[in-house]
Amino acid sequence: MKKTVKVVAAIIENEKNEILCALRSPDMAIPNMWEFPGGKVEEGEDIHAALVREIKEEMGCKIKTGKLLNENVHEYETFIINLIAIKAKVVEGSPVKSEHSQLIWLKRENLNSLKWAPADIPAVEQLINEKM
Repeated sequence: MKKTVKVVAAIIENEKNEILCALRSPDMAIPNMWEFPGGKVEEGEDIHAALVREIKEEMGCKIKTGKLLNENVHEYETFIINLIAIKAKVVEGSPVKSEHSQLIWLKRENLNSLKWAPADIPAVEQLINEKM
């Protein structure tokens, strides 16, 4: 039986209404695909607290979480991911890549120009169709 992993992803928007996109490194599972940054929720951890912790660990900046954008379950070959996408703003510092190969800021209408990890696609589509 495949393990289900609960993961939070930050939809970080800047003052230019661009969204932060992160390229998974060749060493990561699902390599060389784009995703919204975030990570696993620890046992008993609140999803918002998990996201703040993961972004601080991965990108060295502090975020403030907002509303839930999307939640979806996607089955990969070796595991199942329950991906919870939450809107966020950077409140201290700037995102710096450490685990990811690349970070870029993109306008909503350009998000579909990237090759996204399958679990992130429903959130991408929702962002593209969302009215500002």
